[in-house]
Amino acid sequence: MLSTARVTIRDVAKAAGVSVSTISKVMNNRDGISEETQRRVRAVIEELGYVSSESARSLRAARTGVIGVLIPDFEPYASEVLKGIARALNGSPFELMAWSGGAGRDATRGWERQLVARLAGSVLDAAILVAPSVTSLPFDSFPMVAVDPHEGPGYLPNVRADDREGARLAVEHLADLGHVRIGFLGGRKDLASARERERGYRDAMRAHNLDVDEDLVVRGDYSRAGATEPARTLLTCADRPTAIFAANDLSALRVIEMADELGVDIPGEVSLVGFDDIPESLRSEPGLTTIAQPMIDIGSEAALLLLQLMAQEEPPERDIKLPTRLVVRESTRVLRP
Repeated sequence: MLSTARVTIRDVAKAAGVSVSTISKVMNNRDGISEETQRRVRAVIEELGYVSSESARSLRAARTGVIGVLIPDFEPYASEVLKGIARALNGSPFELMAWSGGAGRDATRGWERQLVARLAGSVLDAAILVAPSVTSLPFDSFPMVAVDPHEGPGYLPNVRADDREGARLAVEHLADLGHVRIGFLGGRKDLASARERERGYRDAMRAHNLDVDEDLVVRGDYSRAGATEPARTLLTCADRPTAIFAANDLSALRVIEMADELGVDIPGEVSLVGFDDIPESLRSEPGLTTIAQPMIDIGSEAALLLLQLMAQEEPPERDIKLPTRLVVRESTRVLRP
């Protein structure tokens, strides 16, 4: 798989192990190419999301009246962002449609290439990519905006939360409550947001002159299932932390479930802070103290940015970072001797 470079016909030829002329013949349905080679070439074209320069130019004239939201999966974060996009487009001349690019299969890299290749121009006038794994795609004339891209700011205009500052607020809250041994349950290290939240955790620990015990730094993948073993590690270690900062709410909610199974009281024995403020965090027992990122506002900002691009206006900002805030509920309390 190519990284984030624009895909060219030479890239396709190299990946398929054939000549450029063979790629051209396959794309134009010419004779003289074996069925096996055609299948291999078409598989590479689909995987890389390649379109010919002629097809890309044709996108300029296409008008469907539809804006697409392309997401890896319909999980809580993406659903909240989608609400904001719909709110901003209400009253506009565009219809809104959403596609999941990764449900039921590995969507860690490149899922958006295939979706954009299939939908751009023929189905969609423009697209918002939520949590895309790459942000450089071979569609120069097709308007796109990225929300919380895996790699951070890149080729596409993007909107995201201030992850590092939000994490700092979470740890500062725990330190102010008297906690010294603060564990961290992070996300995948290939995600910019996970890296930024870990940096914020370490920033705040340093600012409060607290040592980071690397045995208390564990990582999941932002999912409930992926947080199971990291949560168990933190809750059952010999010198258990008195507080945990989980880098997203789904992971924090799994910590609550695991604590209940293990007989660990939250917040009586361990205080807990999440990150996101998804609706489930309010309904959990205890209610989850968390860092609220403005997911609906992120969606609205992305939609307004996209409308500017569609109108061929140069937006004043192409990298928009929105502030976060601490929401205190029942999962944290003052450390008692």
